[in-house]
Amino acid sequence: MDPSFTAEQDEIRRTLRELLCKRCGPHELRAALDTPAGHDPALWTALADQLGLPGLALPEEYGGVGCPVTDLALACEETGRALAPSPLLATSVLTAPLILALGDDAQRAALLPRLASGDLTAALAVPGPALATALGLTGGNDGDWAGGGRAGGVQARRSGGVQARGSGGGGDDGERDGGGGWRLYGEAAQVLDGHSAGLLLVAARTGGYVRSRTLLFLVPGDAPGLVRTRQTALDATRPQGRVQLRDVEAALLGDEDGEQVPPALLRLGDHAAAVLACEAVGAAGRVLERTVEYVGQREQFGRAVGSFQAVQHRLADVHVQVQAARSAAYYAAWATPRGERVGGLALAQALKAQRIAAAEAVQLHGGIGFTWEHDAHLYFKRAAGDDLLFGPAHRLRARAADEARVFGRTEETA
Repeated sequence: MDPSFTAEQDEIRRTLRELLCKRCGPHELRAALDTPAGHDPALWTALADQLGLPGLALPEEYGGVGCPVTDLALACEETGRALAPSPLLATSVLTAPLILALGDDAQRAALLPRLASGDLTAALAVPGPALATALGLTGGNDGDWAGGGRAGGVQARRSGGVQARGSGGGGDDGERDGGGGWRLYGEAAQVLDGHSAGLLLVAARTGGYVRSRTLLFLVPGDAPGLVRTRQTALDATRPQGRVQLRDVEAALLGDEDGEQVPPALLRLGDHAAAVLACEAVGAAGRVLERTVEYVGQREQFGRAVGSFQAVQHRLADVHVQVQAARSAAYYAAWATPRGERVGGLALAQALKAQRIAAAEAVQLHGGIGFTWEHDAHLYFKRAAGDDLLFGPAHRLRARAADEARVFGRTEETA
């Protein structure tokens, strides 16, 4: 591994940081959070037009830049520093790679150029608590994580035709034979940008009791029967929506047997974890910088708070955590495109560093750190929200240990 950045990577980071400093300061950030979408469309347009950020990791044949996932992860480190609310994570990290991996030629040609240009945003509609499981980060993703209609989640069935023999009876749980498309019903809550995305990639269960499986479906944001509402989230910088599907027509992504879906989600999970790790490191590094600046200015007993040894030791510990997490995140961003499954461990370390840095920021800012007016609480909520959506760290490590059979017997010793 070459630890140095290329000239292109340095330029992307520099340009993006300058743009976010101008367009996503504290006042602009709070104004964006109060909009119905939860992000500033003008900033998203700037990120797309000036930097090509939505299509950074998409192939050039579909209008993308053709950079590796590593470049996207480094760019997300900068968006993490600013806590920039944008559809980047939902569109370019979670949804576009699945369309590229599973879509047919017509679907790729119709959707990927629009996603790469930023004209179309997308969201992966998986119930929030099941997102980490669906991506294989905290558990095996071959189970019923997508739910099933009445029990929560989304159910899919053929439109038209007669019910298949042995499909479970009862209609609602049955898959239908014959031609035509698919119909979806059910609900998914805590969907990142689910309330505003122009395209939804919905995970749904089908097959009844005999051949139950999870498939992915494309649903336009204006489809009849689709009801979407923005939810109040712990972390307002990651807008979330509740998606309700009331007999909505959908197009299947990939094969009907569904065998490609779990492996595709597993590959996506490791890449997404590397990107999220860099994003979390960016937030942790920035909140540490702001804390160091503050304790150097705030005075107590006639001297700067930062001059006290106890405060210095606490900040030194945070610095070590952040630097270790940054090294792990950079390695994961470099290694995951080469087939190494290290994204989950890097994300675990990054989430821990982000949580510690944010907590110390609130503490060392004193009374002002608890106020709504100060930005410290935004970083703290980002750390807590990421733990809920993608972690927590101990489950990420447990999953990695299970995959590596750290605590299990090998075949030779069994």
